[in-house]
Amino acid sequence: MADLPARRGGGVMGPQRGWDPFERMQELLGLDFGRMLVPPGAREGGFVPDFEVKETKDAFIFKADIPGVEEKDLEITLAENRLTISGKREEEKREESDRYYAYERNYGSFSRTFTLPRGVNSDDVQADFKNGVLNVRIPKKTEDQPKRIKVGGERSGEKAKA
Repeated sequence: MADLPARRGGGVMGPQRGWDPFERMQELLGLDFGRMLVPPGAREGGFVPDFEVKETKDAFIFKADIPGVEEKDLEITLAENRLTISGKREEEKREESDRYYAYERNYGSFSRTFTLPRGVNSDDVQADFKNGVLNVRIPKKTEDQPKRIKVGGERSGEKAKA
């Protein structure tokens, strides 16, 4: 019996890496919180902090554990619908006489970019940094309430003629 190649994904849309309904919904809604712009290979040896992103009824909240980063080394920018958080964690001075049994901590610069949905209030963004935890809160715009339009009867500002 011949070994036939297994067909995974493929089809009209091309190869797929697995179907995730939440990821698909984010794509359909134009949200890409989870997608980050990180140079290829940066995760393997560089310092790339993980983020927690959540939506509440009135805001989007971004949290990151970044111990060892100083506040002066953080930069947060919001341009149109792109939130970029970047910074650096400096490597501690190592003495040649020191003997390391493990050296697993990462150092260096990082930059994370998130695309925000429409309807955020970029004028009232708040950020705080306490105990190595960065919190960025981006409020949503208050939505205009629908205006009820009366059908027939009197026109606005005009009385019915007798």
